[in-house]
Amino acid sequence: MQQRHLRNFYILVITQTLSMLGSRMTSVAISLQIFLTTGQAAPLLLVSFFNELPAMLFNSLAGVWVDRWDRRWVMMLADAGQAVGSLLLMLSFLSGQFQLWHLYIIALMQGVFAMFQEPAKSAVVTMLVPENQRNRANALQGMSHPLAGILAPALAGLLFTMIGLAGIVFIDLLTFFVAVAAVYAMHIPRPPMSEEAHAAAGNFWRELAGGMRFLSVRPALLGLVIYFTIMNFLLNGPLDLMIPYLVKITGSETLTGLVLSAESLGGFIGAGLLVAYSSRIHRRINVIIPAMLMVSIMFLILGTSHSPLVLALAVACLIGGLQIWTLFTSILQAKSPPDLQGRVFSISNQLGYLGATTSFLLIGPLVDHVVEPAVRTASWSVVAPLVGDQAGAGIGLVLLVTGVIILTLTIVTFAIPAVRHLEINLPDYAAVPEETATATAP
Repeated sequence: MQQRHLRNFYILVITQTLSMLGSRMTSVAISLQIFLTTGQAAPLLLVSFFNELPAMLFNSLAGVWVDRWDRRWVMMLADAGQAVGSLLLMLSFLSGQFQLWHLYIIALMQGVFAMFQEPAKSAVVTMLVPENQRNRANALQGMSHPLAGILAPALAGLLFTMIGLAGIVFIDLLTFFVAVAAVYAMHIPRPPMSEEAHAAAGNFWRELAGGMRFLSVRPALLGLVIYFTIMNFLLNGPLDLMIPYLVKITGSETLTGLVLSAESLGGFIGAGLLVAYSSRIHRRINVIIPAMLMVSIMFLILGTSHSPLVLALAVACLIGGLQIWTLFTSILQAKSPPDLQGRVFSISNQLGYLGATTSFLLIGPLVDHVVEPAVRTASWSVVAPLVGDQAGAGIGLVLLVTGVIILTLTIVTFAIPAVRHLEINLPDYAAVPEETATATAP
């Protein structure tokens, strides 16, 4: 039985990676199409905004349905819904009637379905993979993102000239159907009802509050969720500035592209190392702490170095270090009842989206209207020895300060014994399939 569940997990990873690759290719192709037709970048930012808006506002609500329904069907419907969005986009281009607002509506629709898929995928791992292999399983899933990041731009760039945007969207559509067919063909056991879920059962709002209550009475686990929420805020805005920063520092689009290519490569290597050494990780916190300290140091290097080689190595190490996010996922899987994980992951995801979106909204105006103009003032001489006074030095200061804040918060958070020792002090929840629990009940 366990071998069959593991086989299903590997099939799930492969097909979901294909689906992600198709989606990334479509995203790259859309970017090319919009640039070629409008010459504007703002529409791309709006696409991302509309795609993430549902999760930012309602992800915790979706978690209740993920726990109520069969997660296999949740994943199938989520993939099918996103496939419908791709189909509508393809038809819009083929008919010659495409307008930008079509893209915004489709991005919003796909965002609604995606907010159900993410917590369901995380919760399904608990039921398919034994606890002692879960670090490896989450790291394997984590490799999907950098792998798609490496392959999608190259494939989309090649295929765009051959089959156009509509052809790439059709490939995306096929990958969605492959993912749906794979999930339909597999058996994913349902978890039995835990005491925590039973206490919250009754109506939708009580169940929603049950997920929040579970975290609130476990302050160490809640503290870890809040820590990663703050990290989402600190990381996303500054990382979004990497392209303009690198262009200004290196003065070359080619060098910028080479440095950025190290980003996906670093993520892939980081996830690969977690896969290779997962069996040796007994306390995940002991890996998270040095990894986040390394991330903070890489920000300090990015803010102060002007060497393309050093910048490339720093970006690779930074993104590689962030792959420990999968260990945070493993902790939530181990410390949350399986039938409550849809709600727990949805709350965590929603907080993460809020942190990331707030970061995007604040950092851009801060750099454009405050920090970069300050480079040309006399007071800049205070920080010029660290970040210089050239174009882009303002972004360099933001990266430097980000590194200092991450370093400080990491030290302070994990200096709290309850957070540092939560893997020892909080019990694990066994993932017992519903049919097994019923069969062995006295």
